[in-house]
Amino acid sequence: MKIQGIVGAIIMAIGGMCPLVRVPILGNWNYFQVDQTLAITFYILVVIGLIGAFKEKAGLVKFAGWAVIALVVLSLAGIQFKTMESFGFLHFKKLVSFASGLVKFKWGWFVILAGATVMITVRRPKLVSLNR
Repeated sequence: MKIQGIVGAIIMAIGGMCPLVRVPILGNWNYFQVDQTLAITFYILVVIGLIGAFKEKAGLVKFAGWAVIALVVLSLAGIQFKTMESFGFLHFKKLVSFASGLVKFKWGWFVILAGATVMITVRRPKLVSLNR
């Protein structure tokens, strides 16, 4: 359980630094470039998962994994709404759709979700019985 939680937290931490969004002209953005508050919250959850792994608290590790999944869903929805809002000054709906379609999601989200999946599948260690 300990190793699985540590590996999941490390994969998630690496995923936060991977490209998450491709913005035209500006390039690829990681979590800190998307939103610093979400990034700090994300890395706090990674640290909570690490602490839970080191203390062998399966519930804490699972909580961190599920919270990261919820944060990813919130982040994806926020990015989608923000791109639609950013091009709201355009008066033509097709032009707004085209302009917001230029912002692309990248592969870093899959890395984060892979780490979270590893963390939510953690199980408690079995107790060894001394009775024979």
